Amino acid sequence: MALKRGLSSVGVHRNRSSGSRFPIVILVLFSVLAPLVFFVGRGLYISDQNNVQSGYTKQNVDWRERLALQSIKNLFTKEVIDVVTTSTADLGPLSLDSFRKGNLSASWEVVETSVEDDATSQPNLKAAELKQETSKDGKLLDDDRSPDAPAKTLRRQLRDNRRAKRAAELVHQDDEATLKLENAAIERSRAVDSAVLGRYNIWRREIENENSDSTVRLMRDQIIMAQVYIGIAKMKNKLGLQQELKIRVKESQRAVGESTVDADLPHSAPEKIKAMGKVLSIAREQLYDCKLVTGKLRAMLQISDEQVRSLKKQSTFLSQLAAKTIPNAIHCLSMRLTIEYYLLPLEKRKFPRSENLENPNLYHYALFSDNVLAASVVVNSTIMNAKDPLKHVFHLVTDKLNFGAMNMWFLLNPPGKATINVETVDEFKWLNSSYCPVLRQLETSAMKEYYFKADNPTKSASSNLKYRNPKYLSMLNHLRFYLPQVYPKLDKILFLDDDIVVQNDLTRLWSVDLHGKVNGAVETCGESFHRFDKYLNFSNPHISRNFDPNACGWAYGMNMFDLKEWKKRDITGIYHKWQNMNEDRALWKLGTLPPGLITFYGLTHPLEKSWHVLGLGYNPSVDKKEIEHAAVIHYNGNMKPWLELAMTKYRSYWTKYIKYDHPYLRSCNLSE
Repeated sequence: MALKRGLSSVGVHRNRSSGSRFPIVILVLFSVLAPLVFFVGRGLYISDQNNVQSGYTKQNVDWRERLALQSIKNLFTKEVIDVVTTSTADLGPLSLDSFRKGNLSASWEVVETSVEDDATSQPNLKAAELKQETSKDGKLLDDDRSPDAPAKTLRRQLRDNRRAKRAAELVHQDDEATLKLENAAIERSRAVDSAVLGRYNIWRREIENENSDSTVRLMRDQIIMAQVYIGIAKMKNKLGLQQELKIRVKESQRAVGESTVDADLPHSAPEKIKAMGKVLSIAREQLYDCKLVTGKLRAMLQISDEQVRSLKKQSTFLSQLAAKTIPNAIHCLSMRLTIEYYLLPLEKRKFPRSENLENPNLYHYALFSDNVLAASVVVNSTIMNAKDPLKHVFHLVTDKLNFGAMNMWFLLNPPGKATINVETVDEFKWLNSSYCPVLRQLETSAMKEYYFKADNPTKSASSNLKYRNPKYLSMLNHLRFYLPQVYPKLDKILFLDDDIVVQNDLTRLWSVDLHGKVNGAVETCGESFHRFDKYLNFSNPHISRNFDPNACGWAYGMNMFDLKEWKKRDITGIYHKWQNMNEDRALWKLGTLPPGLITFYGLTHPLEKSWHVLGLGYNPSVDKKEIEHAAVIHYNGNMKPWLELAMTKYRSYWTKYIKYDHPYLRSCNLSE
């Protein structure tokens, strides 16, 4: 009231002095602007402080700022206030929500305040404009009676939309990251070879299988570690422990023996494992040294590796030897037939229809073999599938040892109406060392050492055991290069190996146009290792200058030879030339295919592959349809059908042409 009286007295005397107006104006401005400046500055300070402390620049505006803005509504126009409000909206007004999130009581209420403005004569502000009520569900809602409620609602919706969008983006990014991690984990799991994991680990899943070999492997691992500690114990003079380890090793080795699965182990195996485990624990406590153990294991690994290489080398040699030797049963058959043959009178040793042997209008076959049973399969399969057996003539050549047996077999089992003749390679007097380079080379000391001193340490380490085969000592293998000399009256002849089976009529081969070539054969260049560079030494200038390393190879086993063209082109002379150049085996290793590729280079006509299917002696994945549709199937390789190591899946194609009820076969225990 005193203030009012002072102001009224000032009003009464305002006309008295114009200088007294200035203090009044200052007082009014101070009373109005001072709170404005204070509250605006306080709001900005709080906003800056919140920015520093929390890192967020968009917070709710302090309630004091709103109170100050309400106080100056009459000083500024509505447009100015809207601009100020909009520009500060991003700071975010302070609300009771933020206080409630700070664990304040839900019953907290804003104290009603009022500001009396005598200059503007405005009614007191109602506390309801700033009051926020608590809803029944516990949420605080802004009072809609506030003059700027629609603007705040719009801003709140925009903020909520931005937050929801950002939250959705973050969730989407999290889903993508999770999906990427899952895919990466799946790829890594696929890349891991589960067969390798835990291969020597006793905790692998196989331990749960009753029929697994985990116990056998555990015992073998114990033996290995015991052998390691035996060496270390000797080095550290632990003789008692060394002796104990040796005893346990012998016991475990006897228990394991040749067992490969747990079922083969004796009942005492678990006891042996426990006893060995105890000794190994003691040895580990007294002797374990990482460096020493690692060195011992490395040395044992190297020794084992050398042993494996040596055994593989021996296995290769023995398999090659087994593939080219005759089983006891077939040898028995040959001996019995030989005895029977030489007991026959001379007049009964002759074959009928000998006049057909030089008739060029018939179908002639050349077969060079020392295996009676194999030769019988070739002849029988050819005749059984021939449309007119009467026109087929077989020329068999064997060695002196099997000459009687081969004659006796076909005298007892004639090939129907077909013609057959058996000769021995020793009857060809022209085939001597002065004419044949191979015979001359086989008589040299170097060749004898190569064959008969294979274990000599001076031999070349690169020599391949595959070519150290006794069959190369026989001229039966090289007689194929002298066909015109052996059969001078014939024009064409079909050469057959003794490890083939004929499944179709072959007479159409004599009508195949060879287009002036000498040799008709099926090519084998479907794979890179069947090309010339596999068989010939292209580091030699004689080979590299005359032949293409990528030239396609072809197969011996079923070859149609035009003997007229052979003579014209002097094929035998070409063979002699290259064979003389290869006396030191610098051009190719021993064998007949490499010189055949050279001799008939550019002179071979490719036949359709269905005429001749190969690989039944080494390839377990030959297509069954190809075998059944082939005219000739070839058991080339080591797994010959008459050997125990033959592949069972292919053997029936060969055995069906053998009569196992034959008395000679029964007496020699030959069976399927």
